[in-house]
Amino acid sequence: MNAPLNRSLIAPTSSPRLERALLDKLAGRSERIGSLGELEPLAVRIGLMQNTLKPRFRDPQLVVFAADHGLAVDGIRPPQRMLTHELARQLLEARLPMAVFARMQGIRMTVVDAGMADNLPAHERLLVRKIAHGTRNSRVGQAMTVDQAHAAIRAGMEIGDALPGNVLLCAGVGVGARESAALVLSRLSITPIRDLLVAGPHMNADQFALLMTIAQSAQSRHREVNDPVEVLAAFGGFEIAMMVGLMLVAAGKRQLLMVDGMPALAALMLATRIASPVTDYCVFCRSDQHQGLDQALALFRASALLELGMDSTDGTGATLAWPLVNNAAALLTDVPEGDEPGPTLPQSIDDDIPAD
Repeated sequence: MNAPLNRSLIAPTSSPRLERALLDKLAGRSERIGSLGELEPLAVRIGLMQNTLKPRFRDPQLVVFAADHGLAVDGIRPPQRMLTHELARQLLEARLPMAVFARMQGIRMTVVDAGMADNLPAHERLLVRKIAHGTRNSRVGQAMTVDQAHAAIRAGMEIGDALPGNVLLCAGVGVGARESAALVLSRLSITPIRDLLVAGPHMNADQFALLMTIAQSAQSRHREVNDPVEVLAAFGGFEIAMMVGLMLVAAGKRQLLMVDGMPALAALMLATRIASPVTDYCVFCRSDQHQGLDQALALFRASALLELGMDSTDGTGATLAWPLVNNAAALLTDVPEGDEPGPTLPQSIDDDIPAD
């Protein structure tokens, strides 16, 4: 792999002494152990991510990567969905719930043009990093070249390097994005593509038959491809590739990643093939009830932090889950400890590691 990928050194969060200290701290801060349910293990995970007994978040960032996909020419667009550039424009104009929720929660939103077919007017929240005007159709060839895949990953790394704060909410959108992600996940995990594409028992049978025909044709054309970056080039979208780079950089800086939707999960799967501890820094979110997303989450032995029964744009669920994550950290940092502020690390660790 290229040098930019090899430089991603991500430390696992495992630390038995710190974990014990975090659990002890929580035990003294609630009515009884377990009284706050899933917030308590989440608080422990956050403390381990930040390597401290007093985790704090600052400047949360929502990054939505938008791109078009060559598979769309085969008619996979659901009739109720917007075109990619229309969705991006409505996000930028704060005409979608995700943008409103982000503003209400104090989250800064950035829309990244990773490879939309259309151009949008300049906007303060639009970041143009277009690799090409959409990928090619993976049924007839590679969706992108390997060089384009590497260029997109590097662009994501540069975005991750430049963003402030220490928590990232990320999602990918675009016509064909879910299908592209399903193809990537299917190949990397040896999961039947049917399990990732089926939306549920009420899915239109003709639409599902078309999706299966398209997906199986693409799989057949690239049946010999197994290398992660080559899989990305064969099936993926530019939004997936950029999220790979973003995730690697964020985890390398011990930042929290809130991963929302099938394209983000495909990016995470690719990122783990480069640096497996990336998942230590992830909280999983969802914005719709698509049945294939259940299977995709199961690949990480994960469930979404919130299950609200939504059918919204990827990223929406992450904005709603953010207050829970922030409050979990506050259990360790903001609940009063009396006059003694307390250490940021257990003494046994503090002897060896300088506190931030």
